[in-house]
Amino acid sequence: MPLFTTRAIEDFPIGNVLLREHHAAFPIEGLRTHPHAWLTWEDVALLKEDGPTSLVDERRTPLAWFGEVPDADKAIVADKSFLIVHPWDLLRANELLVGELSESRIEGDIHPNAVIEGFVHLGPGSRILPGVFIEGNVVIGANCKIGPNCYIRGSTSIGDKCHVGNAVEIKNSILLSNTNVGHLSYVGDSVLGEKVNFGAGTVTSNLRHDGKNHRTEVDGVLVDTGRRKFGCIVGDGVHTGINTSIYPGRKLWPGTSTRPGEIVQRDIQTNLQ
Repeated sequence: MPLFTTRAIEDFPIGNVLLREHHAAFPIEGLRTHPHAWLTWEDVALLKEDGPTSLVDERRTPLAWFGEVPDADKAIVADKSFLIVHPWDLLRANELLVGELSESRIEGDIHPNAVIEGFVHLGPGSRILPGVFIEGNVVIGANCKIGPNCYIRGSTSIGDKCHVGNAVEIKNSILLSNTNVGHLSYVGDSVLGEKVNFGAGTVTSNLRHDGKNHRTEVDGVLVDTGRRKFGCIVGDGVHTGINTSIYPGRKLWPGTSTRPGEIVQRDIQTNLQ
């Protein structure tokens, strides 16, 4: 997968915090966790040293447990916790985390002519410019420039040193640090790696005409993502030409690019010469 070729799953930020750091927030003595598990307090609180001692997913994969090894006989199936295997699982985790924010934390500057309807975490040095409309809960890192005149919808996470510019819409997506979606673009239900640059008018499609779940190719096999809304997965350092259109469920590998006006119908793993 494009995102996991340049970083381990446990080193991927969710809500701008590395997955491994989310695990460190469970200071429970004796608790062991699968490094790729997304865990919720509600599920972890069900575990006891005298049973149930193991938290598993619907496939009985251990997510968290007491003891040296998980005890299958003392396992309980998680309600919201799950194993992150594919990039679209990152969106699911981000939706849970950002969607449950209960207060804003503002360290940057918000222009009086911006409108915010939801809870926002805004990092130091970041600016939200005039005409920005934020609908829902959003996490924005440090030293970002948001706007003017853009629309950001929950549950979106934007890393450090990012630029989301004029007439851009971002919906339910993850943007890693140093990524730019400068103007006239739409990013929906997608994950963009570090140092990505979307040329003007780049549009991601996230809905099938028949409304069915999206499928995407993994090791030559089409896999059901379980998502009715799913955009694209973009690796680090990808650049798109102006007016690029990307089909749902497509993946662009790190360092690849598109030509102006290109329609991305298949995954892009190498640049064509």
